[in-house]
Amino acid sequence: MDDVLTIGEMCETYEVTARTLRFYEQKELIWPIRRGARRLYDRKARARLQLILRGKRFGFSLEDIRQLLNMYERDGSNQAQLERTYELAVDRLAQMEAQRAELDLAIAELKQEIAEGAAMIAAFKAAAE
Repeated sequence: MDDVLTIGEMCETYEVTARTLRFYEQKELIWPIRRGARRLYDRKARARLQLILRGKRFGFSLEDIRQLLNMYERDGSNQAQLERTYELAVDRLAQMEAQRAELDLAIAELKQEIAEGAAMIAAFKAAAE
Protein backbone atom coordinates (compact mmCIF):
# COMPACT_ATOMS: atom_id res chain seq x y z
CA MET A 1 0.00 0.00 0.00
CA ASP A 2 3.03 2.29 -0.46
CA ASP A 3 1.68 3.55 -3.77
CA VAL A 4 -1.50 5.19 -2.43
CA LEU A 5 -2.37 8.74 -1.44
CA THR A 6 -4.77 9.86 1.25
CA ILE A 7 -7.56 12.27 0.40
CA GLY A 8 -5.49 15.12 1.86
CA GLU A 9 -2.49 14.19 -0.26
CA MET A 10 -4.69 13.97 -3.35
CA CYS A 11 -6.10 17.43 -2.63
CA GLU A 12 -2.64 18.89 -2.25
CA THR A 13 -1.12 17.09 -5.23
CA TYR A 14 -3.92 17.84 -7.70
CA GLU A 15 -5.14 21.14 -6.22
CA VAL A 16 -8.70 19.95 -5.70
CA THR A 17 -10.91 19.91 -2.64
CA ALA A 18 -11.99 16.86 -0.68
CA ARG A 19 -15.52 17.75 -1.67
CA THR A 20 -14.51 17.53 -5.34
CA LEU A 21 -13.00 14.08 -4.83
CA ARG A 22 -16.10 12.86 -3.00
CA PHE A 23 -18.27 14.31 -5.79
CA TYR A 24 -16.26 12.45 -8.44
CA GLU A 25 -16.61 9.31 -6.36
CA GLN A 26 -20.38 9.82 -6.14
CA LYS A 27 -20.51 10.28 -9.93
CA GLU A 28 -18.59 6.99 -10.33
CA LEU A 29 -15.62 8.66 -11.98
CA ILE A 30 -13.05 7.45 -9.44
CA TRP A 31 -13.06 4.64 -6.91
CA PRO A 32 -10.82 5.05 -3.90
CA ILE A 33 -9.80 2.10 -1.78
CA ARG A 34 -11.82 2.21 1.44
CA ARG A 35 -10.14 1.42 4.76
CA GLY A 36 -12.87 2.13 7.27
CA ALA A 37 -13.67 5.83 6.88
CA ARG A 38 -10.39 6.49 5.05
CA ARG A 39 -10.14 6.91 1.32
CA LEU A 40 -6.91 5.85 -0.35
CA TYR A 41 -6.16 6.55 -3.99
CA ASP A 42 -4.04 4.17 -6.05
CA ARG A 43 -2.30 4.82 -9.37
CA LYS A 44 -5.46 4.04 -11.35
CA ALA A 45 -7.53 6.53 -9.35
CA ARG A 46 -4.82 9.17 -9.74
CA ALA A 47 -4.62 8.58 -13.49
CA ARG A 48 -8.39 8.85 -13.78
CA LEU A 49 -8.38 12.09 -11.78
CA GLN A 50 -5.74 13.57 -14.08
CA LEU A 51 -7.89 12.69 -17.09
CA ILE A 52 -11.00 14.12 -15.43
CA LEU A 53 -9.23 17.38 -14.68
CA ARG A 54 -7.85 17.61 -18.22
CA GLY A 55 -11.29 16.91 -19.69
CA LYS A 56 -12.86 19.59 -17.49
CA ARG A 57 -10.17 22.08 -18.50
CA PHE A 58 -11.10 21.43 -22.12
CA GLY A 59 -14.80 21.90 -21.31
CA PHE A 60 -15.97 18.30 -21.64
CA SER A 61 -19.03 17.42 -19.59
CA LEU A 62 -18.63 15.04 -16.67
CA GLU A 63 -20.90 12.59 -18.45
CA ASP A 64 -18.67 12.65 -21.55
CA ILE A 65 -15.61 12.16 -19.35
CA ARG A 66 -17.27 9.26 -17.49
CA GLN A 67 -18.19 7.56 -20.74
CA LEU A 68 -14.69 8.00 -22.16
CA LEU A 69 -13.07 6.64 -19.01
CA ASN A 70 -15.41 3.66 -19.02
CA MET A 71 -14.42 2.86 -22.62
CA TYR A 72 -10.85 2.11 -21.52
CA GLU A 73 -9.75 -1.45 -22.26
CA ARG A 74 -6.86 -2.91 -20.28
CA ASP A 75 -5.75 -5.02 -23.24
CA GLY A 76 -4.87 -1.86 -25.18
CA SER A 77 -7.67 -2.13 -27.75
CA ASN A 78 -8.84 1.43 -27.20
CA GLN A 79 -9.71 2.40 -30.74
CA ALA A 80 -13.35 3.17 -29.86
CA GLN A 81 -12.25 5.30 -26.90
CA LEU A 82 -9.71 7.14 -29.03
CA GLU A 83 -12.20 7.77 -31.83
CA ARG A 84 -14.85 9.08 -29.43
CA THR A 85 -12.28 11.29 -27.67
CA TYR A 86 -11.21 12.65 -31.04
CA GLU A 87 -14.82 13.43 -32.05
CA LEU A 88 -15.50 15.23 -28.77
CA ALA A 89 -12.23 17.14 -29.00
CA VAL A 90 -12.91 18.34 -32.56
CA ASP A 91 -16.40 19.49 -31.56
CA ARG A 92 -15.14 21.20 -28.41
CA LEU A 93 -12.36 22.98 -30.31
CA ALA A 94 -14.91 24.34 -32.78
CA GLN A 95 -17.05 25.60 -29.88
CA MET A 96 -14.05 27.21 -28.18
CA GLU A 97 -12.93 28.91 -31.39
CA ALA A 98 -16.45 30.29 -31.92
CA GLN A 99 -16.48 31.57 -28.34
CA ARG A 100 -13.08 33.15 -28.87
CA ALA A 101 -14.30 34.90 -32.02
CA GLU A 102 -17.30 36.26 -30.11
CA LEU A 103 -15.05 37.36 -27.27
CA ASP A 104 -12.59 39.04 -29.68
CA LEU A 105 -15.47 41.00 -31.19
CA ALA A 106 -16.80 42.01 -27.76
CA ILE A 107 -13.31 43.13 -26.68
CA ALA A 108 -12.87 45.22 -29.82
CA GLU A 109 -16.29 46.84 -29.31
CA LEU A 110 -15.58 47.56 -25.66
CA LYS A 111 -12.22 49.10 -26.50
CA GLN A 112 -13.97 51.37 -28.99
CA GLU A 113 -16.57 52.37 -26.38
CA ILE A 114 -13.81 53.09 -23.85
CA ALA A 115 -11.93 55.22 -26.37
CA GLU A 116 -15.08 57.19 -27.19
CA GLY A 117 -15.85 57.60 -23.48
CA ALA A 118 -12.32 58.86 -22.81
CA ALA A 119 -12.66 61.37 -25.64
CA MET A 120 -16.00 62.61 -24.27
CA ILE A 121 -14.55 62.95 -20.76
CA ALA A 122 -11.56 64.87 -22.14
CA ALA A 123 -13.93 67.17 -24.07
CA PHE A 124 -15.97 67.86 -20.91
CA LYS A 125 -12.81 68.63 -18.95
CA ALA A 126 -11.50 70.91 -21.70
CA ALA A 127 -14.81 72.80 -21.84
CA ALA A 128 -14.81 73.27 -18.07
CA GLU A 129 -11.34 74.89 -18.05
